[in-house]
Amino acid sequence: MEAWLQHMIDLMLGALSLPQVGLAAIFVVALVSATLLPMGSEPVVLLLVHDKPDLFWPAILVATAGNTIGGAISWWMGWGAERAYEAAVHHKPRDQRVLGWLRRFGARACLLSWLPIVGDPLCALAGWLRLPFWPCVFYMAIGKFGRYLIMTSVGMYFLH
Repeated sequence: MEAWLQHMIDLMLGALSLPQVGLAAIFVVALVSATLLPMGSEPVVLLLVHDKPDLFWPAILVATAGNTIGGAISWWMGWGAERAYEAAVHHKPRDQRVLGWLRRFGARACLLSWLPIVGDPLCALAGWLRLPFWPCVFYMAIGKFGRYLIMTSVGMYFLH
């Protein structure tokens, strides 16, 4: 098991050391990690930037794009889930505290999509509530860009 794990780590590091593959890997990992699957993309971004510091901004932008698109996918999943729920139950769900909070803040609540654990479901709830798609994506992008910029900058500071 340990040999397999080390082999997988070596493969990932090898792929990340090639800029054209590394950026594609960052995009895919960032996209998948923004859905409801539990994984983080920050370590992958940090590994690439640590290995290739000249890719700092491209890595931040590619990770932001992938993570924002993943958030948009979560928004659409929430939208579809709400429609399926409505078709099955034929009435609106009771407002809960979180849903009321999201309605009050609207698309701006998606600024918090960068938060661990709650950020990805927040995007899905925004879709469920049918908050406006493009403003949600805009706020998701701002929050996710800030997260990658700060996390990668801090990580690089401590690695040097």
